[in-house]
Amino acid sequence: MNPINQRRLTNFKANRRGYISFWLFMILFVVTLFAELIANDKPLLIKYDGGYYAPVLFSYPETKFGGDFETEAEYSDPEVQELIQEKGWIVWPPVPYSFGTIVYNLPSPAPSPPTTQNWLGTDDQGRDVVARLIYGFRISVLFGLILTILSSIIGVAAGAWQGYFGGITDLLFQRFMEIWSGLPTLLLLIILASLFVPSFWMLLGILLLFSWMSLVGVVRAEFLRGRNFTYVMAARALGVSNRKVMFKHILPNAMVATITFLPFILSGAITSLTALDFLGLGLPPGSASLGELLNQGKANLQAPWLGISSFIVISLMLSLLIFVGEAVRDALDPRKTYRN
Repeated sequence: MNPINQRRLTNFKANRRGYISFWLFMILFVVTLFAELIANDKPLLIKYDGGYYAPVLFSYPETKFGGDFETEAEYSDPEVQELIQEKGWIVWPPVPYSFGTIVYNLPSPAPSPPTTQNWLGTDDQGRDVVARLIYGFRISVLFGLILTILSSIIGVAAGAWQGYFGGITDLLFQRFMEIWSGLPTLLLLIILASLFVPSFWMLLGILLLFSWMSLVGVVRAEFLRGRNFTYVMAARALGVSNRKVMFKHILPNAMVATITFLPFILSGAITSLTALDFLGLGLPPGSASLGELLNQGKANLQAPWLGISSFIVISLMLSLLIFVGEAVRDALDPRKTYRN
């Protein structure tokens, strides 16, 4: 590792709040990536009549365990569990419910309060809140990451082209961005939601139409400054192609400011998805959604565990990302030096 990157890493670690937040966020994200092994209404492992089965990975008919139906076994059915336990045993995930599993035999009408069976209670449709929080955290972060990566690629490319060539190219692009940024995003989402069934990728595409502009200004400014540097002018005089000058000589300097903004863009993308789900314009009904769970908390004030649990998860997620962003900003700031 060269001295510059070593200094940046040292500065990043020196920001204890951001460094700890980075590891906490990574642990939570990696754990939720394997949500099916943590919260699922299918067993992790079954031993039946001397054979081993993994329902969480493969589908087995009920007849495989001595049942009467050729369809996939309903492992939460007490009769199926008795059939399996007569000749073997079952290993369940820590949370024996998926995000869409309806919990029956609740002690009170849904939304049911927290119990030993449902640690954070159930929502107004009888689904386990813990399972929905785990899956909702994963889909929110994945949505934010994909949107951040795609918007960053488009924004960096647009800002680089605009700043490097300048002149009429810069002028026309700036006027286009002014018009494009003035379009009512929420109104367009409402219109499209009424015409099409919203999905993960359609929602991602709609938000991508507007989110790519967040980095254009930063990259454009860096390229406008960098294109007049002596080494850039020398490279152009030697016949180096514009593409090579842009992405090999100027872009590395522009990426310092760009990387600083990425955690904040990610938190903004997650907030956008949560807000749309809260308004009913986001993911399809039944999806694991933190915004939808937050909306249930608003609609069911007699069940405070819905609003409190979703608020804590959302605020924790966004706080960790903001702290990481502050640490990245300190790490890339050349004026910051680490002192023992």
